[in-house]
Amino acid sequence: DMERVHIDDNPLPSKMVMDVSSQVSSRTVDYGKKGDDNISGYLSKPSKDSTKLPSILVIHEWWGLNDNIRSMADQLAAEGYVALAVDLYGGSVAETPAEARNMMSEVGKNPMAAQKNLQYAFDYLKEATKASKVGIVGWCFGGGWSLQTAILLGKKLDACVIYYGRIILDKDQLSSIQSPVLGIFGGEDRGIPVDGVKTFEQTLKDLNKTVSVHIYKGAGHAFANPSGNNYQEIPAKDAWSKTLDFFSRYLKTN
Repeated sequence: DMERVHIDDNPLPSKMVMDVSSQVSSRTVDYGKKGDDNISGYLSKPSKDSTKLPSILVIHEWWGLNDNIRSMADQLAAEGYVALAVDLYGGSVAETPAEARNMMSEVGKNPMAAQKNLQYAFDYLKEATKASKVGIVGWCFGGGWSLQTAILLGKKLDACVIYYGRIILDKDQLSSIQSPVLGIFGGEDRGIPVDGVKTFEQTLKDLNKTVSVHIYKGAGHAFANPSGNNYQEIPAKDAWSKTLDFFSRYLKTN
């Protein structure tokens, strides 16, 4: 399904990818270990003092940790957050849907490794930058992992944003979520049907979770990716505004 909705897409940067690099400080950091190898990610921070700030884990789409995801981390840093873009592909970046499918499939074969990777990333933010609060955001493949990380971390996480990621409907799993959840979905997403999204939202409400879901009529999968052919500017900008408001509410307040 994922390959089908990306069949005419590509991950090439476009003029819609914002450049805020002059406002932030960024570098590659090692945040964990996989065997004898380091796990590296992209850390972007505000140019000002960046200790004890609210922080955000950023999870890439099925393309991998590419320039678009680095740009999104930079945009969050420009808003006053420490942003760590994780890498679940071990340094590989896809250029075609077929490559992305294979990389995503490899992660799916060993979900425990991905969970450990994300736990390392969370621990890094709490230990290395003394994060005051930690949120998470992911798109597509990363949106699904954003949800799974909220389940994994429970009350340790302070906010979770899911952009058209694979949803979970199992009440036992969803009951582990303790953070507020913001869901962003496209009404024309063939990979994630609207009916399932509405069931997901209602299940969280039935569990007395704090959840807000927005379904953009006419928008398809990956509509918020400015480096892809599926990009739709109006819903993408509205969704980003809602994302920033959500993080400000739950990460910047005591």
